[in-house]
Amino acid sequence: MALDYVDYEDYRGSNETENITDDREAPDFSSSQSSLIYFLVAVDIITSAVGLVGNLLVIWICGWKMNKTVLTTWYTSLAVSNLFFCVFLPLDIFYIMTSHWPFGQVLCKLSSSALFLNMHSSVFLLVLISADRCILILFPVWAHNHRTVKKANGVVALVWLLAALLTLPSLIFKETKVHGPIIQCHTEYGSRSRHKAVALIRLVFGFLIPCLMIVCCCVVLGVKLRSLTIRSKKPYKIMVALILSFFFCWIPYHTFILLELDFNKHSLNVLESGLKVGVALAASNSFISPILYVFIGSDFNQTLKRSLTSRFEDAMAEDLRTAGYNQSKEGKTLICFI
Repeated sequence: MALDYVDYEDYRGSNETENITDDREAPDFSSSQSSLIYFLVAVDIITSAVGLVGNLLVIWICGWKMNKTVLTTWYTSLAVSNLFFCVFLPLDIFYIMTSHWPFGQVLCKLSSSALFLNMHSSVFLLVLISADRCILILFPVWAHNHRTVKKANGVVALVWLLAALLTLPSLIFKETKVHGPIIQCHTEYGSRSRHKAVALIRLVFGFLIPCLMIVCCCVVLGVKLRSLTIRSKKPYKIMVALILSFFFCWIPYHTFILLELDFNKHSLNVLESGLKVGVALAASNSFISPILYVFIGSDFNQTLKRSLTSRFEDAMAEDLRTAGYNQSKEGKTLICFI
C-alpha cells in the first residue's frame, strides 16, 4: 500500500531505535513480499480511480442536483474528505513503485497527512450523522424548528478544524531525507515516547471515543425505531452501512498500530505486512461510500433502471414519518414530518 510506504516509518519509529533498519534505498520487487506489493498497488489504483469518480459524483449530485438539506451537508462533507485523500493517492502509488519521492517536502507532508485527515473527519462526520438521526427520533419538534443547513455548515467547519488539529503531528514531523540519488518521505519524531503519544492520541480521539459515541447513538436508534412506523428505512440503512464499513476498514490498521508500538515482541516482517494491508484497507473506505449510496437497499436491476439522482435522493431522504405513535397513556398520537 502506497501510504504505508510513505507513513510506515512514521508508525514504526525507525529513527528512534537501532533495531529497525531502513529498507527504502531501492525498490525490491524480487523479495517474498513482491506479490503483496503488486496486489496493494492494484488496490491503491482502484481506490484512487473509483474514489475520485465516485466522490466527485456525490459532490455533484448533492451540491447541484438535490435540494440542500442537513443530511446532504453531512454526506457532501464526507465525500470532500474522501476526495481529498484520493487526490494525493497517485503520488503515494508512485512512491511505493519507485521508493523515491521527487515531489518536495510540502507534498510529502500533505500526502502523509491526507490519510489521517480523512480518518478524523470521516469518523467525526459519522458521529454527527448518528447524533443527528437520534435527535430526529427523540426530539422531532425541536429538530424541525432548529435543525438548519446554516447550523450544519457551522458544525461541519468545527469538525474540520478539530480533524486538522489532530492531523498536525503528521504535518510537523514528516520530512524529506536524501539517501544518495533516493529521496525519502519519512518521519522525524525525535523520541520513542513522542511516537507512542501521537499513535495513542490518534487511536483514542480518532477511533475509540467517536466509535463509542456512534455505538450509543445506534443503540438508541435501534430501540426507538422498533416502536415507530417509518415510511422509509433507507437513510438508516445507509448510515449503518457507512459506520460498519468504517469500522471494518480501520480496525486492522489500529490493531497493527498497537502491535507496532511494542515491536520488539513481534516479527517485523509481520508488522510490515500487516500495516501495509491495514492502511490499504483503511484507504479503500474512501470509495465505498458512493457505492453504498447507489446500491444499498434495492436490487441491481432496479438500480440500473432508476437515475443516479433518484437513488441519492432515496438514500439521503430527510423525511421521517411516524404514524400511530402513542406519545402518552392518554392516547395522544404524534404525526411527525421532519
